[in-house]
Amino acid sequence: MTLGPYAVVLTPRGRGAVASLLVAGHGAAQLVAGLFRAAGASQSAALPIGRIQFGHWGRSPREQVVVCHKGPDEVEVHCHGGTMAAQVIADSLVEAGCRLISWHAWCTGSQRDPLAAEAQQALALARTERTAAILLDQFHGALSRELGEIADLLEAGSASAAGRLRRLAAWKRLGGHLTRPFRVVLAGRPNVGKSSLINALVGYRRAIVFDQPGTTRDVLTAGTALEGWPVELADTAGLAASSDPLETSGMRLAIEHFSTADARVLVFDASRPWSKDDDDLAARWPDAIIVHNKSDLPPPGGPVGPAGVSTSAVVEGGAGGLARALVEHLVPEAPAAGAAVPFNDRQIAAIEQSLADLERGNGQQAATILRRLLSQAGS
Repeated sequence: MTLGPYAVVLTPRGRGAVASLLVAGHGAAQLVAGLFRAAGASQSAALPIGRIQFGHWGRSPREQVVVCHKGPDEVEVHCHGGTMAAQVIADSLVEAGCRLISWHAWCTGSQRDPLAAEAQQALALARTERTAAILLDQFHGALSRELGEIADLLEAGSASAAGRLRRLAAWKRLGGHLTRPFRVVLAGRPNVGKSSLINALVGYRRAIVFDQPGTTRDVLTAGTALEGWPVELADTAGLAASSDPLETSGMRLAIEHFSTADARVLVFDASRPWSKDDDDLAARWPDAIIVHNKSDLPPPGGPVGPAGVSTSAVVEGGAGGLARALVEHLVPEAPAAGAAVPFNDRQIAAIEQSLADLERGNGQQAATILRRLLSQAGS
């Protein structure tokens, strides 16, 4: 971006200790100098690059700010956090002739690599250090380099391109969850301990726990991270025959959420005899993780259910086995440091289309799709 001056609010909306704005483009330093009143004698425009200065913004001396020249035509303005102070500064910049642009537009315009711009925007949505590290690798060019090398191989007619394309496509599931949590839904008969188990997994009391069947009639969610992977846990209504319309509605909602989950967990009470109804429930969801909860209680004897994970919500560390089973199910393989990982639907769609064209024998078209992905920013 060489035209200017323009301003962009760098910090997200909401509460915070500090809010930051960037003013850049031709004339940015002079424009800021006209609005900033330094606490000392020197003015903002005369500051060396990299030096910070404290003062007040605009006509009112009540808005305290810190400014820093990042370059000849780049000035950062840091003010009190939240939205009000940043909005006041942004409005005054617009009144002085500055263009206000969105953060997403700034990301797209400030990066030569469109995929780096997308990674920068995705980084703002990362919920854990582990997912942020993977996205940071893409910001530094891991995905762009891999796509460029594969396109070169395709244009040269190399047979090795197919394997590398398939490897990229295999990260589809993980890549989509670098910016949004995996959805894990717990289901089971009433009072088997689903709510207590979620509380044990997240480490605090989030779900309603009451010793009476039918307590949970809605879907209650809680966010956590398992081995660095963001997860949203959902507690659902107990699955049992009922004539109560409210409970029936809760069970329909439970089945709907259970059907679309990234990981399904069926919870059974290990202190109760295994029943025909339990058999039917387990058979209905053969891909679900089976959990035998309340393992701290004496076993009832009689028939036993299928193999599964033993848990106890009342024993310290009693949900650890389930946490490990969930990670193995959700992320059976984690990418190595620096690996190329596509992380949005646009990238995945292009990679899959490229692979499909290659498998039809059209390697040049497959390369063209990758070149287009490398050169065009997503919307």
